[in-house]
Amino acid sequence: MTEIDLAAIDAERARIRDTHLQAADRRPASSARGLHHAALLARDVEETVRFYQDVLGFPLTEIVENRDYRGSNHFFFDIGNGNLLAFFDFPGLDVGPYAEVLGGLHHLAISVEPATWERLRARLDEAGVEYVRESGTSIYFRDPNGARLELIADPLGQMYGSTVL
Repeated sequence: MTEIDLAAIDAERARIRDTHLQAADRRPASSARGLHHAALLARDVEETVRFYQDVLGFPLTEIVENRDYRGSNHFFFDIGNGNLLAFFDFPGLDVGPYAEVLGGLHHLAISVEPATWERLRARLDEAGVEYVRESGTSIYFRDPNGARLELIADPLGQMYGSTVL
């Protein structure tokens, strides 16, 4: 492994920040309305439904056949504010285990109210799901498919006491 030049990384971050980041009062509005859905892969539909609906409390809103692959399911969970988390399964295909790769998904961070965060942490304990607690407001864990999730008790647009939106 090569040695990392932290001073150079800090300088590059500062350069990008100075070049591209605009103050909130000068920043244009986004062209997007919001996240319609993020789509992940499920190795087992029912296992995924039980985890997201029963453990995390994200209601299943629809399940339809995937238009791109006959016999495959495309199913959706409500994650609040009109946003959805979707999954596909691909029966008969060996898609292999989940892998974090360059250009792939690192994790999904889902904001929940602080009281809900505590309740969901207890549900994860009850379900035997291992997690890492970070900065007092985040829990990182893997879903049954191997995807890494974060439940964060900070309000939308904030992270660990900093405004990010």
